[in-house]
Amino acid sequence: MGNDQPLIQLENIQFSYGNQTPIIDDLSFKLSEKQKIGLIGDNGSGKTTLLHLLTGIVKTTSGIIRFRKEIIETERDFQMLRKDVGLLFQNSDDQLFCPTVLEDVAFGPLNLGLSAEKAKIRAMETLEYLNLQGYEDRIIHQLSGGEKKLVALATILAMKPQVLLLDEPTTGLDESTRIRISDIFKNLELSYIIVSHEFDFLAANTDMIYGMKNGKINYHGKSDTLHSHIHSHPVGEVPHKHSHTQVD
Repeated sequence: MGNDQPLIQLENIQFSYGNQTPIIDDLSFKLSEKQKIGLIGDNGSGKTTLLHLLTGIVKTTSGIIRFRKEIIETERDFQMLRKDVGLLFQNSDDQLFCPTVLEDVAFGPLNLGLSAEKAKIRAMETLEYLNLQGYEDRIIHQLSGGEKKLVALATILAMKPQVLLLDEPTTGLDESTRIRISDIFKNLELSYIIVSHEFDFLAANTDMIYGMKNGKINYHGKSDTLHSHIHSHPVGEVPHKHSHTQVD
């Protein structure tokens, strides 16, 4: 998958709580420049945990994480990585904590060391890019779920990351906001990984789709050659390739 110069590379990653069954089980994976990957699987398959491992929210039991070939291991390593890798949480309320939209979107650039004025300009530019002009003084807790999702995405994009990690970005959104989110993703010129239960959404917004089951990747394929319909197999429900275009 990808080229020989991956942005992110996981090598034989294992994660479990104590002596319990591994949540991530000997998983290897890489994300290359400008690559857009989808992860799909049942609840408990390890998708969200994988994103949390990539950003240091939880730490691997064993295995190696690399970013631009450098091993990421210590908390300082992950602090540096989080400047370049942005995580969109499934629940926007976990991401938004300032009183107003502008304060929330400017918070990340301020932490990167920008002056208050430059952070404000960066925030305003990001809101304009997402067609959120006029939201600057809106109160966060008064926003709708879709508006919160867009503002949460703005807080990440304002930091100008190299990689986005997106956890169920369409959950709970109405159709118009889902379409708006999809259009944004299609126009982003950076690498990202989307975790979603929605195969059609992944097929429309990614290059490759990886299926996870019991902490392992159990299938993958190019998004444009995988069917959106689901077949029953001995190993479970798996979108898969066909040599024809008819739905069985």
